[in-house]
Amino acid sequence: MFDPKSIDDMASRLADSLPSGLSNIKEDMEKNFHAILQGALGKLDLVTREEFEVQKAVLAKTRSKLEALEKRVDEMAAK
Repeated sequence: MFDPKSIDDMASRLADSLPSGLSNIKEDMEKNFHAILQGALGKLDLVTREEFEVQKAVLAKTRSKLEALEKRVDEMAAK
């Protein structure tokens, strides 16, 4: 779901933000950050941009059909 490169980048930035005195454990912290981020983001109920756009198009088409049907019902009721 998430681009592994993005998770790697976030973990690296978090590790880089550590104080310089902790540089000897930077690699271990980066691995820990990576695992934590991957676990936390994996638990989220998210969709990809592509899935979102597909559902958005389906909703727009459904809305259009519903509006047309409502118009027909109103016309039939007026008769």
